[in-house]
Amino acid sequence: MSVPLAGAASLAATLPSEVAPLQASSGVTPATLTGALTAAVGLFVAYQAYRGYRRNDSHPMLFLGVGIFLVTTVPFVVTTLLVSVLFASDAAAVLAWATLEILGLGSILYALTGA
Repeated sequence: MSVPLAGAASLAATLPSEVAPLQASSGVTPATLTGALTAAVGLFVAYQAYRGYRRNDSHPMLFLGVGIFLVTTVPFVVTTLLVSVLFASDAAAVLAWATLEILGLGSILYALTGA
């Protein structure tokens, strides 16, 4: 049985104008999972450096731990909060990420050369 042309037009008018994607969209992407894993491993390494600082009273280990923490964990958390909670622009997220990485690398450089 065929549908008359007028019936097909009315059926098309009731369908949503935006086509849903074939892939289910959830809030967690592979990039987010990878960033979270990097942040977790960085947090563990920073904690180990902090333990080394406490055990040996070594200031370079403290700055190394802070640097690793600033390079791996803090940028992921801050940019995730900026983008998902505060709805900041991508430019603000990239600026925050780059600033925190520069601070972290500066701390690591200080730990290796001048602490």
